[in-house]
Parts: sequence; C-alpha cells; structure tokens
Amino acid sequence: SVVSIAARSTHELTPVHVKSLSLHVVFMLLPILRDEGRERHGEILGELTNLVEGGKVRPLVHEEVFDFQEVGRAHEALESGKATGKVALRANW
Repeated sequence: SVVSIAARSTHELTPVHVKSLSLHVVFMLLPILRDEGRERHGEILGELTNLVEGGKVRPLVHEEVFDFQEVGRAHEALESGKATGKVALRANW
C-alpha cells in the first residue's frame, strides 16, 4: 500500500498500477473541523502509528538536507523536480 499526505499534488500512478498497489488518501482536516468521524480517524492514525513504529512505513526524504539559510536552494530542488521525497531544512540559526 501507498499512503500520501500530499494528496493535492499530482502523482505518476504507473508504478502503483504495475505493482498492484493500493493508494490511500485521506484529507483529515475537513472531517475534524466538522466533527465527523473523529473516532474512525483516530483509528486510522493509530494504525499508521503502529506501521511507523513497526518499520513498515518509511518516509521518503530527499538525501540532501539544506541549512535554513539555503531555503532558496531547497525550494529550487523541489520546483525543478530534482528532489525525491520530502525536503528537510536544518534549523541552525
């Protein structure tokens, strides 16, 4: 299974189809604001916690960590498509 926290972005789904994976997307803010399904969303977060703690879910993080002063370079890496996964900024001020 694939979990996305960036559901408003675009994804190339060919690898998902080729491997017969499932893609699960939940935008949790709206139900929480409307007080709808909080119990179920709590269960989802609990399941995700277990997967993360069990090492079954790993975040995809770009290999280069940028210093906070390099935020421009970090943004450029994202915009150019050179970054794979999340881009991390090191708070070193």
